[in-house]
Amino acid sequence: MDKLYYTIGEVAGILGENVSLVRFWSDSFPKFIRPKRNAKGNRMFTPQDVEMFKQIHFLVRHCGLTLEGAAKKLQSNSASVAQSARILDSLKSMRAQLEEIRGSL
Repeated sequence: MDKLYYTIGEVAGILGENVSLVRFWSDSFPKFIRPKRNAKGNRMFTPQDVEMFKQIHFLVRHCGLTLEGAAKKLQSNSASVAQSARILDSLKSMRAQLEEIRGSL
């Protein structure tokens, strides 16, 4: 991540989700995600916010937790959640590279 701030559309693209879901998660997790607002009032997210979105995405979509369960898990053991989310992210990128190699054969 090389940008200082990401728009809500960029975050939605990174996660592969809708903008409305990213906005809902942003409002549902005020303790973990604190977007800045630009002059127009649009939400701008830091790279740390994007990492937190990835952790929330992992807990809700892959582990099947509710939003309340995800918040409790992030409060109690955020280091292991972050590591699991990074591992899943790297596995997805490896899979994409392997599919690209397979397509070139």
